[in-house]
Amino acid sequence: MTVARLTIDLDALARNYAFLRGEAGVETAPAVKADGYGLGAQDTALRLWREGARSFHVARLEEGEFLRDAFGDRDATLYVLDGATPGSATRLEAARLVPVLNSLEQAAAWTGPAALHIDTGMNRLGLSLDEAVRLRDRAGIRLVMSHLACAAQADHTMNGRQLARFRQARALFPGVPASLAGSSGIRLGRDYAFDQVRPGVSLFGGGPNEGPDPRLSAVATLEAAILQVRQVPAGDTIGYGAAFTAETDLTVAVLAAGYADGVLRSAHPAGAVWFDGARRAILGRVSMDTIVIDVTGSAAAKPGAMAEIIGPNLPLDDAATAAGTTAYELLTRLSGRAERRFIGAA
Repeated sequence: MTVARLTIDLDALARNYAFLRGEAGVETAPAVKADGYGLGAQDTALRLWREGARSFHVARLEEGEFLRDAFGDRDATLYVLDGATPGSATRLEAARLVPVLNSLEQAAAWTGPAALHIDTGMNRLGLSLDEAVRLRDRAGIRLVMSHLACAAQADHTMNGRQLARFRQARALFPGVPASLAGSSGIRLGRDYAFDQVRPGVSLFGGGPNEGPDPRLSAVATLEAAILQVRQVPAGDTIGYGAAFTAETDLTVAVLAAGYADGVLRSAHPAGAVWFDGARRAILGRVSMDTIVIDVTGSAAAKPGAMAEIIGPNLPLDDAATAAGTTAYELLTRLSGRAERRFIGAA
């Protein structure tokens, strides 16, 4: 019996890419860091190449090396967001990676093609505007970029402030392509698109405002099998810490998935799964290997039957909100224990 299964729909990924590219109207360079948001960097990147993507963003040097091996002789541009970290120059050059330079120290250590990350208010990585001025005559700059802090909130004043600062930065590098928007930034409109957008979570089904977007297709479907069906009388408790007490007699099903599979422990008490045509509440704390759901009244609840934990019927963002987190975290926490299968060709 398959106890847990993660289905990755590459055809849905292709539809999301086409939609986001149409919305942006400029080069759309996927972010496939963190192993393609937990869904497999190689398969997702190769399918996105097939759909027309030619530039990709990863976080770590090792992620870039892995993708370069996967692409073979395909001439993909692979940007590494960490930049030219100490001791990385030889490997960056060997894998033909383009570091995103975040400091003057990195700029001094790397003489090859590069992108520049200019901080416009997020105060995470990036050059200040004054530092960027010192690099305006540098050769080999392929891209000037920044990162929006509050794009998921379309009316946040931070968006306009960062846009104005980025326009100042871009003016220092005439003729160099510019990139500001990720998944949420695309939704802010063409003013934020510049020459390249860098969608990540929305490629994989996450809404741009941390809520479900019906225009996006579910790429990941996590399912788990019922291990046991049991009767819980009123007054009995369920799970560790006796965190749930049955107010009435219940029929419950024990599913073969838990926080070791990426079902966040914080999914109780607001979480649910989809089974037999309806949302079924998660009862009690999520365990390492199991969760308990309410299947009262369902004749379909039998050992071996599969319940959907995230997927088309239970959007990624709904599951994330119930667990008090975001689609980004939920996706990247999916473990390798579930059986993986792919729909569509990479």
